[in-house]
Amino acid sequence: MSSTPLDTLDRQLIDLLKVNARLPVVKLAKALGCARSTVQLRLKALESSGVITGYTIGVSTPQRGPGIRAMVLISIDSKCEHEIIQSISRRHEVRKLFSVSGRYDLCAMLSTDSTEELDSVIDRFRAIKGVVETFSTIMLSTKLDRPD
Repeated sequence: MSSTPLDTLDRQLIDLLKVNARLPVVKLAKALGCARSTVQLRLKALESSGVITGYTIGVSTPQRGPGIRAMVLISIDSKCEHEIIQSISRRHEVRKLFSVSGRYDLCAMLSTDSTEELDSVIDRFRAIKGVVETFSTIMLSTKLDRPD
């Protein structure tokens, strides 16, 4: 990633994309008060420098409910870290994966349809070579949710 600091226009462009990554370049330019070509060049530069790493979609919560959300702390053998991260990252239930300090090395944020599915995913984590220990907790309710 580039060490070049982002200017105001770059930050505003990123903020607009966080709200709706599908906005056409013409609408982005209009919202930012600049030329379409400026937006295209900025997007290309942000992508090339690694500031923008990809585009994603947001999916509304299904009517059946939000499912089970859990945090799983994972202690690992540091010699296997790369392979463990790759293996965990392949699981579609993993929403975020953090490196953390303290007793545990990784923190995986999961979303599953049931506690049985959650249990199965955690069992799969424990079966990964180099995983030493896990500790999990289920999220009950959201008290505050600010966008990244």
